[in-house]
Amino acid sequence: MFTLILFVGILALLVLVHEWGHFFVARKSGIKVYEFGFGFPPRAFGWYKDPKTGKFVFVNGKGKNTLKETVGGEDRESPDEFPATVYSLNWLPLGGFVKIKGENGELAQESDSFGSKPFWKKGSVLIAGVTMNVFLAAVLLSAGFTIGLPADKDVLSDPRAIVVEEPAVTAQQVENGSPADSAGVKYGDILLSISGTPLITSSDLVTYVEAHPTEEAILEVKRGEDIVTLTLTPAQLSDEDATPRLGIILADAGIVRYPWYIAIWKGILAALFGVVNIFLTFFFLIKGLVTGQGLAFSVAGPVGIAVVVGESARLGMSYLINIVAMLSLSLAVINILPIPALDGGRLFFVVYERLFKKPVPMKYEQTAHTIGFLLLMILIVVVTWRDITNLF
Repeated sequence: MFTLILFVGILALLVLVHEWGHFFVARKSGIKVYEFGFGFPPRAFGWYKDPKTGKFVFVNGKGKNTLKETVGGEDRESPDEFPATVYSLNWLPLGGFVKIKGENGELAQESDSFGSKPFWKKGSVLIAGVTMNVFLAAVLLSAGFTIGLPADKDVLSDPRAIVVEEPAVTAQQVENGSPADSAGVKYGDILLSISGTPLITSSDLVTYVEAHPTEEAILEVKRGEDIVTLTLTPAQLSDEDATPRLGIILADAGIVRYPWYIAIWKGILAALFGVVNIFLTFFFLIKGLVTGQGLAFSVAGPVGIAVVVGESARLGMSYLINIVAMLSLSLAVINILPIPALDGGRLFFVVYERLFKKPVPMKYEQTAHTIGFLLLMILIVVVTWRDITNLF
């Protein structure tokens, strides 16, 4: 239950920060905002501040907004259903939205419409959410470097770094169905020894497995304050690679911190490098799918992410801050990709209009966003189902 509550809280933070970016820039650009929603319609309830009385008014039920209008980009049939922006909670808790007037270029003759604004204002509104997620990650990482964050042993050579925990051989990821997974190795475990051989660096484990490729081994790990003994045997993990492996991605990781004035700069740099690394990850993911090589690594859905969040919380605040920052950066990168229904998809149509001096016909853009949203929902369902089956 704690993991579920923590995951929902983190999801709410990431979504609200992202959507607040769109909301803030749209309002500052003079664009009317119909609704600021957490989750997707139908609406559960909401509220708005009456401009005449100054009082908050509670809205119960779905009202006249629809899922198609929200994700497909259609302007609402009843745009002035309420006299002010509605702040809503909706029944499909898979993200959030800011519904703005004329977001596909319609109503361009009205000054408070998205369609009436110049290119740079449109672009600013669309990238504001992504920018806020990168900013949030930079803030979290800066705070993390002030109190201590997991870091590779190479970082420990920095004379400005203050070592909180000495580096140790740490499990960063465990491959599903691998010998390590079957034995019970978990994310964040510190590997102490294998069959009596001390593990000082990750290469020590690699050397041992190479020397004993088919022998059963006794792996001693530290998990929190406990010492756990696990039994496992290396095995071939894929048809493409006959080398016996345990299925653990390792890092020689410790905990380091910096003085606050260095931590701020380190946090900003870590966020920017994180964006680059996630873009590269998506490149190799898409490349593998296009070339028929399959997934080069596992992809987690909401359930899988919730599990990782829970495991990070178990390891301590340093690990939790790190994973939340990475989730924020991942959300930023996914949203800026040119996928219909996402920020990058909408930005693509705005750039197309700028380059070719004419917009894509509205019905085609709306259809693209609707189809894009449906495909994303199907992907989430498939990945979530796989996450659930992996749990058992």
